[in-house]
Amino acid sequence: MQYKNFKDNISLSRLGMGAMRLPVVGEDQGNIDYDKAKEIIDYAYKNGINYYDTAYIYHNQKSEEFLGKALKEYPRESFYVADKFNLQAQPDCAKQFQEQLDRLQMEYIDFYLMHGIQDPWIEEFFNSGAIAYFDEKKKEGKIRNLGFSFHGSPDNLRRLLKAYQWDFVQIQLNYFDWYYGEARVLYEILEEAGIPIMVMEPVRGGRLASLTPEAEKVLKDAEPDASISSWALRWVMSRPQVQVVLSGMSNMEQIQDNVRTFSEKGELSDEEDALLKKAAEIFRPTVAVPCTACRYCCPECPQGLDIPKILALYNDIKMGEVWRASFANALPEGKRPEDCIGCGSCTSHCPQSIDVPSIMQEFAKMRESL
Repeated sequence: MQYKNFKDNISLSRLGMGAMRLPVVGEDQGNIDYDKAKEIIDYAYKNGINYYDTAYIYHNQKSEEFLGKALKEYPRESFYVADKFNLQAQPDCAKQFQEQLDRLQMEYIDFYLMHGIQDPWIEEFFNSGAIAYFDEKKKEGKIRNLGFSFHGSPDNLRRLLKAYQWDFVQIQLNYFDWYYGEARVLYEILEEAGIPIMVMEPVRGGRLASLTPEAEKVLKDAEPDASISSWALRWVMSRPQVQVVLSGMSNMEQIQDNVRTFSEKGELSDEEDALLKKAAEIFRPTVAVPCTACRYCCPECPQGLDIPKILALYNDIKMGEVWRASFANALPEGKRPEDCIGCGSCTSHCPQSIDVPSIMQEFAKMRESL
């Protein structure tokens, strides 16, 4: 297992164990299959993974309890636990934090995050008192490192960085979002600030573990025995500011492959990076709208819609992030997908000839159904 120094002689495994997609019995996400999940945790620990990530809401609020029990047999100082405060689930900071300590059966939490801050409710977060409360817990030693996970815009990321001296930040980072989303901008903001990055969704919820046959051929021709997901993980590993790459491993096959990747493989070479970008270019048209955000469409829109931003949200949803549909609510009234009048001026100015009105209509229907 590869490690990277964090600070204060803390050495973290480059691969982190995410406890959000553990095996379950039946359809109930709260009914964790203890034996199978414990086998995964034991394999992780015995193969050098020392960073374990959970949250108040994971597995219908059963993930913390499971993780605390599963790690109980190992020395507390031999691993690090990351947990998260969820404002929507329980706005009482003190009540939620104590409940988390009780579930984990631990006296302190190594890495504590404000969970999944998003643009639609960032003002609510700033007004919640959470930063001051958890800063006090850090001073008491109940929290060793304080950070946040983020699903928002670059502007709001900058606002958060000004609000507190954070120890680390967790963002969604993968090669697809780097090339076709805002991941690169978010990464560079944190890099400039010198803040260590914990990465979630390096394989985009599994979407980058299986590409189209044409895209996969590019990678298989170069390395026949490597899994497609290993390419995605190595790409993230290659970003210098990245500290830990989280993976929500739900079976033994996945964790064995990932441990092998982080034990035997290194960062991508320039040639391998170019191959992965080529595979992404082949894969992209099958799952997303090929908008390049050139904004040629915007000046001609009679409704004044931010078309690239709306198309980026649409792509996120089509790639499996259904919860992103709520982001459209943060757009100004009259500037949402359903406000498109279908005039087609955007398409006539689009270098990619994207049928924007049809996509806006589909997006509007998706929002209604979700």
